[in-house]
Amino acid sequence: MRQAERAIFDLRRGIPVLLRDAAGDTLIAPVEGFGLAALNEACTLAGAHPALVLSDHRLASLGVQITGISATQHFAATDVPTFAMLVQFALGRASTLPRLPVLAPAPSTDPERAGLMLMRRAQLVPAAIAFAVVPAQRDAIERLVTDGTLLAVSTEEAIGLCESGPGRLRRVSDARVPLAGLGDTSFVLFREEDGIREHVAVVLGERANWAAAVPVRVHSTCLTGDIFGSQRCDCGAQLRNGLAEINRLGGGVLLYLAQEGRGIGLANKLRAYRLQDEGLDTIDADQVIGYSKDERDYRVAHQMLDELGVTRIELLTNNPAKVTALRSAGIDVVSRRALFGQINDHNQHYLRTKADRHGHLLEELLALPHGLDRQGATECEPCTAGGGR
Repeated sequence: MRQAERAIFDLRRGIPVLLRDAAGDTLIAPVEGFGLAALNEACTLAGAHPALVLSDHRLASLGVQITGISATQHFAATDVPTFAMLVQFALGRASTLPRLPVLAPAPSTDPERAGLMLMRRAQLVPAAIAFAVVPAQRDAIERLVTDGTLLAVSTEEAIGLCESGPGRLRRVSDARVPLAGLGDTSFVLFREEDGIREHVAVVLGERANWAAAVPVRVHSTCLTGDIFGSQRCDCGAQLRNGLAEINRLGGGVLLYLAQEGRGIGLANKLRAYRLQDEGLDTIDADQVIGYSKDERDYRVAHQMLDELGVTRIELLTNNPAKVTALRSAGIDVVSRRALFGQINDHNQHYLRTKADRHGHLLEELLALPHGLDRQGATECEPCTAGGGR
């Protein structure tokens, strides 16, 4: 997987990569970090006009339903879009798109589909610019591959990397980190195989005092809420209340996962915020960008708990779907304990969307006057569906 992993770093730098299979070579470039000059260079190098690979979620936001994870929009020679138009097709709301050419995407080839998967893996805008290399340009392409200017990756390898999940975690380091009001805690850092993401387990209390079903909070990073106290969400309050509740229950583990914005990354979360300011809710905003309503992968949580020797947990969450997802990842979730944050004028719509469209159990919090923090957790519920107790 080394070449495919290297491809992710090149794409994040705005550098195109070459995907190869039996049908030929396809030059794949990101919409994010690319530009007009780079687009023109890629067209000349490949000897082809650009095609735009879009996700099923992005196309659905534009009223186009497809089968599969992606489809590719090809443009006639007389309608080749400018780079600005490609960005609009990849990110703009339907009402802002040019009238012509009309989107009529065709099923993606394997390299085009692999290109889109790599963009998602890299947490870039999930859209790819594809150039099918013409035979006359193969020698020029080969020279760039040979001298290291252009990275070539097999399509099969790229798809394999993206379908494999986060890969094996490696425990990198740990230390005692006392937290205010919580006594001694330890931080244990894990790094994914490709080196892109790092996750932290916050271990509270003495293991001998833990309950048989260890209290666990699985918390996705939220830079805006956890660090800066953003009022657009309730993440910071949930993080603090989660730590306090685990401590009150005699100790346990908070898994702090590098899955910002439900797995779409900080840059895309901020793009979604701009769309929310235009009136969309969180789910519809993520779809416009090209993502599903939840892109997180909880297999990393399973690996972290395994490494810590935790086999049975009581999950602190308001989200029944997270219980299901963690169980699907192989974690024995014995029970669920509700955990609330704070409601205010800025996050009420966000919380209502979580309740109505994500299925979070938040009516108790939504009934409170704004500005109040629903501390701690409510009663524990046994998890009977699909195993457990």
